[in-house]
Amino acid sequence: MTTIAPYGSWPSPISPGTITSRTINLSQVRVDGPDTYWVEWRATDSGRQVLLRRDGAGRIGEVLPLTPGDELVDARTRVHEYGGRAYAVDSGIIVVSHAGDGRLYRFDVAHRMRGLVPLTIYGDVRHGDLEIDTERGLVYAVREDHRGEGEAVNTLVAIPLDGSAARDDAPVRTIVSGTDFVSSPTLSPDGRLLAWLAWDHPWMPWDNASLHVGDLLPDGTIGEHVIVSGGDGHGAAEPRWTEECELIHVSEASGFWNLYRTEGFPRRGTAETGWSERLRTRPLHPTDATFTQPAWQLGPHSFDILDGERLIASWTRDSVWHLGTIKLANGELEEWATGWQPLGNVAATDGRVVMLAGNERELPGIVEISGGEVTVLRGSGDFGPADRGVSLPETISWPSSDGVTAHGFFYPPASVGHAGPEGELPPLIVHVHGGPSAMSRSVYDLKVQYWTSRGFAYLEVNYRGSTGYGRSFRQGLNGAWGVGEVEDVIAGARHLIEAGRVDGSRVAVRGSSAGGFTVLSAITRSDVFSAATSLYGVADLRMLIQETHKFESHYVQELIGANSVDDPLLAERSPINHVETIHAPLLLLQGSNDPIVPADQATSMFEAARAKGLPVALEVFQGEGHGFRLGANIRKALTDELSFYSQVWGIARDDEATPIAVENLAPRGE
Repeated sequence: MTTIAPYGSWPSPISPGTITSRTINLSQVRVDGPDTYWVEWRATDSGRQVLLRRDGAGRIGEVLPLTPGDELVDARTRVHEYGGRAYAVDSGIIVVSHAGDGRLYRFDVAHRMRGLVPLTIYGDVRHGDLEIDTERGLVYAVREDHRGEGEAVNTLVAIPLDGSAARDDAPVRTIVSGTDFVSSPTLSPDGRLLAWLAWDHPWMPWDNASLHVGDLLPDGTIGEHVIVSGGDGHGAAEPRWTEECELIHVSEASGFWNLYRTEGFPRRGTAETGWSERLRTRPLHPTDATFTQPAWQLGPHSFDILDGERLIASWTRDSVWHLGTIKLANGELEEWATGWQPLGNVAATDGRVVMLAGNERELPGIVEISGGEVTVLRGSGDFGPADRGVSLPETISWPSSDGVTAHGFFYPPASVGHAGPEGELPPLIVHVHGGPSAMSRSVYDLKVQYWTSRGFAYLEVNYRGSTGYGRSFRQGLNGAWGVGEVEDVIAGARHLIEAGRVDGSRVAVRGSSAGGFTVLSAITRSDVFSAATSLYGVADLRMLIQETHKFESHYVQELIGANSVDDPLLAERSPINHVETIHAPLLLLQGSNDPIVPADQATSMFEAARAKGLPVALEVFQGEGHGFRLGANIRKALTDELSFYSQVWGIARDDEATPIAVENLAPRGE
């Protein structure tokens, strides 16, 4: 029996506790022979990232013992602050970055009693993007050294696997230096060659990273070396070697991130010189599709070598992801119909493919495809979406300013037991993804269904600047951040209002980080929104440039089109300077220890809005950084946001917790 109740007031099977206690986040999928490895982020375990292994017999367990200091390993790195690839595994040897003390450790799965062997010193030195060289007894790593004055120094280093550098840093060899950034060390199967990426300020890696290949000398240093791709106005990404020592990589030279093959490297067992003059690079499968993701984190792995003849690759068109094989000989693509969209790493070994994947009706999971059979090796929770009601995404596009067409996914309210009153339209929440070069995806997400199951409509916007629609669409935001994508977000809300699908008097906009900046900009430029939530969003661009970390310290100027930190454009585009034009009640959620968008961004915005008499609320979560890791804080943030919309729009709810205090909010009806 269906109960009729106002939109936004429906009881939901998805509580904040469902998201933090009954689900986990999965990432960093890798394979090593019959074994599959991945990292689980557990909000209920102080946000610890746990390395797990599923062996060939199907047994799953946490693989690493306690550190010598009796700590549980937190498999995480803070290189670039966003982290990413924090472990490597090769023939049962694991090297992992432990966030607790910042050191690298080695572990041998076949000799558990030996425990963890420390490889690096204590101190403010971070490592990530690891690649094991068992023949030379080394692990190659991106090192981010914060020990000196000024900006951190990023290099590629070779670290002994025997632990000789655990107390004395001298045995660590720097093998690539002289650039602002380096990433993706990738060893050829014969151990002769190393590929890596490098780029300099003011670029981000997706804009101008160059792909290098060098001869590896016996001591792990680089001999003859050449730039293969990128670095001349387009970026290269994801170098990966075939069994025959040919190099596959992704390049945006054509305007889309496509796969390329480079031939002419020395053959196995030869000692050729002058090989750098004989290289030939060609596109494998030219098409208007995207075969990688922006490298905000270390170690993206969107394709792998399936066998001697084929790659297994993932790609996206219009932000819908696909999986299939590409022949190395002629680039022929064959799509696999698995019922799942790849969400992260795609890895292959011995004919089996393992990937992090999702679809529209199930929680994400680690999926294996072998012999034509699809098996879920590890789900991300015990919550059964199909039994609780699912809002399915509708792909939509709409016209925006300057002739731009923006895109998104619209989720209508959905409940198995409730419906809205006849003639009433649902409130709308417009979500702005971060980056801004990231993208929204059309797979089941509890943080979307949390809202739709309560009777809210939800729009995920892929505005200009998003990845997945080609370089020109992504770079269309350069010089226009705070204006162009704001127009796309506003136009998306109006598109749904004019179509009669949502209540135009109850429209909220929400976003985090760069998305939070767009939220704050949107409510200064339009009155279409009657509520707004900024999670660790940027309020003051000049302050951000002066305080943020190295990785994106020049990114803001590129996006704004500013020439320097004193450029008037920064002040003009900063929402903190336009508080008088805000008409929507504002909720600010922030971590106290955020190294990317410092907490004073949110507190200054709160004080300015409160001084102007605007309805505003602020919650600062102590100890949290850029994004919330602790289960209690994630639950509180979700509860606060629901309370905020309920108060602003006068929605009565039976499950209302202690309401968040909203300064200057007049009672409904006044």
